[in-house]
Amino acid sequence: MLTKHKGILSNIGTQVVIAMIIGSLVGVYMGDAASMFAPLGAIFIHLIKMLVIPLVAVAIITGAANLGDSPAAGKIGLTTFGFFMLTSAIAVALAIFMGEMFTPGVGVDLSSMQGIFSNEYADKGNVPGFFETVLGMIPTNVFQSLNNANILQILVFCLFLGIALSKVEKKRSEPLMNILNGLVDAFVWMINVVMRIAPIGVFGLMAEAVGTFGFDVLTTVMQLFIVYVAAILIFGFVVYPLFIKLFSDVPVGRFLSAMKRPQAVALSTASSMATLPVTLDTVEKELDVSNSTASFVLPLGATINMSGNAIYYGLVAVFFAQVFNVDLGFAAYAAIIFTATIGAIGQAGVPGPSFLVVAVLLAAGIPIEGLPLLFALDRIFDMIRTALNITGDAACAVIVDKFNPENQVDAEVTPINGQEEKKVA
Repeated sequence: MLTKHKGILSNIGTQVVIAMIIGSLVGVYMGDAASMFAPLGAIFIHLIKMLVIPLVAVAIITGAANLGDSPAAGKIGLTTFGFFMLTSAIAVALAIFMGEMFTPGVGVDLSSMQGIFSNEYADKGNVPGFFETVLGMIPTNVFQSLNNANILQILVFCLFLGIALSKVEKKRSEPLMNILNGLVDAFVWMINVVMRIAPIGVFGLMAEAVGTFGFDVLTTVMQLFIVYVAAILIFGFVVYPLFIKLFSDVPVGRFLSAMKRPQAVALSTASSMATLPVTLDTVEKELDVSNSTASFVLPLGATINMSGNAIYYGLVAVFFAQVFNVDLGFAAYAAIIFTATIGAIGQAGVPGPSFLVVAVLLAAGIPIEGLPLLFALDRIFDMIRTALNITGDAACAVIVDKFNPENQVDAEVTPINGQEEKKVA
């Protein structure tokens, strides 16, 4: 029994959850003074960020190179993009439905909060057009993109380079691929070392967040928060499992159990990118997704898959429409769904205020003056939606892995009398 308890406590996911609880309690007790622990969280986040960009770059190159010469590459790419776009649209629709059903903004009195109302975010709601978005994705100087941590531009270049390597004669590209694969292993080792201090960093992040903002402001929008959490849970424990049940060979229970560790890290860091190494490790080792699929889908998902954000945008739009008595028609709902789904593509998977919600509100003709109320609580909302985002990344990986020839070869191996033997045509 003692050994079992020791095993549970030695799990990094369990340690992170305990650190979150302790950090929250310390934040409640110390209030603003809890900001003294902020450097602990800052050190942890900086260490993660130090490694994430090079890991993403190398992982995308190797993943695209491994898939590029495969006849299923196009199918995998289209399935991945299609999955992310479809689930984001469903997420916004679910948010709007729940917002209209439970009316979290009806009866909310913001008169006592007028002091934080502001129009300063009105100029931050511009969503670039189609060609502007395409141009913004193409780097003119990839080294500058790396320096500026422009994830989308890095992604495009590395995908292009990876596919190019797959077209080069194998005996010429193989030495470089061996180096890149070695670098991936090295980065993963470095990430695992950094993750040993994760509980300390998480404690600092939670203590500062709770101590700085407390729960006073949260009580003003408690109905919104409750509906938001309910929508996240429905999507994470009903919608994604349903997709996995219908379109993959991975048991739903196994998937949900495996995702506990990356979800705990996502909750604490509020960053899909910071959680990426843990998600990669979990998906490959515990869900048996091939390295080529995981290396392609997960970094891409950490950049453009924002189903949790989509739920947030949809609910916030309905919430403020109800607060300010704005009647939403079909056109407004369509604008919310379109803007939230398309706009999320350019969102980087890092923590911080989500200004895309400004664009969503403006698109539907909803006042934005009350947004600072939610930006003050963005860390809490962000933690929760990030956990859903990385769950969607992993769900996509296990689904599209069915199209990977590596996986199909493995499927041809069947156990016979306890032994594995390849089927003979």
